[in-house]
Order: sequence, then C-alpha cells, then structure tokens
Amino acid sequence: MNMNKYLDVNPEVAQAIAQGKPVVALESTIISHGMPYPQNVETALNVERIIRENGAVPATIAIIGGRLKAGLTPEEIEYFGKKGRAIHKASRRDLAVLCAKGEDGATTVTTTMMIANMAGIRFFATGGIGGVHRGAETTMDISADLEELARTPVMVVCAGAKSILDLGLTLEYLETKGVPVLGYQTEELPAFYTRKSGFGVDYRMDSPAELAAAFKAQNDMALGGGMLVTNPIPEEYSMPKDIIDAAIDRAIAECNEKGIKGKETTPFLLARVAELTGGDSLASNIRLVYNNAKLTAQTAVEYCKL
Repeated sequence: MNMNKYLDVNPEVAQAIAQGKPVVALESTIISHGMPYPQNVETALNVERIIRENGAVPATIAIIGGRLKAGLTPEEIEYFGKKGRAIHKASRRDLAVLCAKGEDGATTVTTTMMIANMAGIRFFATGGIGGVHRGAETTMDISADLEELARTPVMVVCAGAKSILDLGLTLEYLETKGVPVLGYQTEELPAFYTRKSGFGVDYRMDSPAELAAAFKAQNDMALGGGMLVTNPIPEEYSMPKDIIDAAIDRAIAECNEKGIKGKETTPFLLARVAELTGGDSLASNIRLVYNNAKLTAQTAVEYCKL
C-alpha cells in the first residue's frame, strides 16, 4: 500500500486492494464538467453500480480539500455534482498546487491514472481519452493523457479518443510512446460517438481474459507505461457519422471564432456538440461509459485470477 501522505484511500477500496480483489478507478471530471446536475450524479452512481454487478469494487477518484481521494462516498459524489464547473479541472501540473492550497480538483484521465497508481489500482474505466487536437502541428495542443499512458502502469478502457481530435496523429503519438492500443472485438479504432474511425488498432482482443493476460504480461515484464483498450459504443447508441462530424466541425469553428484555448476546449466542444445534436451525443456518452465500466470490471476480475 502506498503511504502517500496526501492520499486517502476509501476503507472498502483499501481492503479490496489488500486482499487482491478487483478494483476499478473512475474519473471525476465527467461528474463536474461532463454533464449537468443531477444527471452527472445519477450517471456516476450508475457506473459504480455496474462495476459492482460485474464483480469489482468501484473507486471514483477526486481531490477534495487538498486530499487525493481513491474512492468517494455517495455524499462526496453529490457534492462534486452540485459544485460542477466551479471545481478545478486538475491535470498533472495542477496536483501539487491544489493539494498545497487545500482545494478541490476534478481528475482527468491523467490524474485519475496517477492517483489510481499511487493507491495500487490497475484498472480505470472512462468515456474517451484526450489526444492530439486538430491543428496541433501549429498549436502544440496535445493532451497530457497521452504522456501519462506512456509512463503510468494502468489499463485504461475507453470508447476511443474523443472524435473532436485528430485521431491519426493521436495514434502516431501513442505508437511513438510505446503504448499498446487494443481494440475490444474490433480491428478499428472507435471514435467515441461512432464505432468506426477508419484507423486501425494494434491488436484485436475478443475477451476480458485476453485483455487481462496481455496486461499481466506487460506488468510481469516491467515494461512500464499503461495499456489502452478501445471498446466501441454499443451499436444501438452509436450516432450516424455524418451527423456527429457536421456537429463537431461546426463546434470547432465556433471554438476558434471565440478564441477558446487549452483546457477549456474539450468541455466547450462536448457541450456544444450535445446542443447541436439535440442531446443525442450526451445520451450516447452516458451509454458508452456504462459499457466501458462493465468491460473494465470483467477484465479486472480476470486479472485477479492470474
């Protein structure tokens, strides 16, 4: 157990880790910045329930009052949902300052991976990862998520990279960093709201047991870094590619016109795409998170048998 003096591990989570039971980390940016209250709290509690139903212990991760939290109580999730966007979106560069100042922080993919790793949690379910933004060859706007995947030994299960990104460059970056990109029952990188992107993954895996075996081998060899599992959105919740692409193109144009940059970009684009699709993209977003939670729990269970 990592005795990090800034870290509080929920007793249920700590017990599960100590006993070698499956634990799945969850991020808190999706609660504070991903959707409106009370839908955000309802979704967060549902994700935890799905993880339990599939045999693992959920650990929602956040920073509260300068403490790194691995495992939130329902009251803490409610607090996060109500406070919403007033909470700092915390990436790697923000952790030290937020802890020193005793403030709250919503964890991104990056910081969820970091805190999960500190606590001894190896699996993390999310919606989509960040990546290389369109136009990054001039802006250098590349998500810290990719760098974290290269250095932190946590398996991240997502529905691909958010389709507001440059997916080809995102895959190139991950390849350079040596991060395996696995497709769950697919050879093609899913693009968040849609099941296909036109880009291939490194390997197709067809069962949670196969995913667990690959991650176990990576950890046994001490290769370092994480593993990215891309799990396509269920067919019935997938959105037509032309509709989502048109909404994304329009949202990106508006984002550029307004001069929105840096960490404000993704929340703006996702909210705008939800508006432009009449809420369909938000409904799809929730379903793909549920789908990822289920697969992550099943993979964690298989890993604990190895």
